[in-house]
Amino acid sequence: MDLGIAGRTAIVCASSKGLGRGCAEALAAEGARVVINGRDAARLETVAEEIRRMTGAEVIAVAGDVATAAGQDALLAAAPSPDILVNNNAGPPRKDFRELSRDAMLAGVVANMVTPIELIQRVIDGMAERGFGRIVNITSASVKAPIVGLDLSSGARAGLTAFLAGVARTVADKNVTINNVLPGMFDTDRLRGGFPAEAKLKGVTPEEVANARMAGVPAKRFGTPEEFGQLCAFLCSAQAGYLTGQNFLIDGGNFPGAF
Repeated sequence: MDLGIAGRTAIVCASSKGLGRGCAEALAAEGARVVINGRDAARLETVAEEIRRMTGAEVIAVAGDVATAAGQDALLAAAPSPDILVNNNAGPPRKDFRELSRDAMLAGVVANMVTPIELIQRVIDGMAERGFGRIVNITSASVKAPIVGLDLSSGARAGLTAFLAGVARTVADKNVTINNVLPGMFDTDRLRGGFPAEAKLKGVTPEEVANARMAGVPAKRFGTPEEFGQLCAFLCSAQAGYLTGQNFLIDGGNFPGAF
């Protein structure tokens, strides 16, 4: 299927690895001009060149922290009139809620709620004026089924979801959509980074932890960043103009709900 976004400009935040990179690759493969972002400039340029070689697309690397004004300014300097915005940022580390300081809570809310809203504020009117806009927010399956220890991440992302639910309806008639993708367990550095500590606590190997996690998923595997990116790309497509204000859970069937 031709998604109808060849020649469109996309900003994909936090896209030097993991799910963000999966989205950037999928959009580039559809012919979009993609601005990728990360804090490590050297790694980011390597990734940009890899995506260029894979897709033949124009890929612009913008290093910086998207949660800062300087980082956001740099992204919008590279793409002043984006057609597509994919919001993504690392979540707070797992921690008992009793141990969260006020500063830690504020930082988590800024990173995972305020930052996406700030970027949307800056691009949404231009999208509406041009008659095309696709905004996708990468949140988490924990918005629907909270995970103990990730309470701050769950709360901030749930706040973003609620905040934008009304906003999405105000621009739908301008062919601007806002949707959220809720990943479950995907084979990323972030997921696997927690396995050694869990393994040590249980007296097993990290591979045994991974296998146990996969066994609990109906699909019996972790998701891949590539398949996540394909869903993101469809939500950014010309064909997805009648989908807005929705939450798309992609978790291999892990959430045991009918709705």
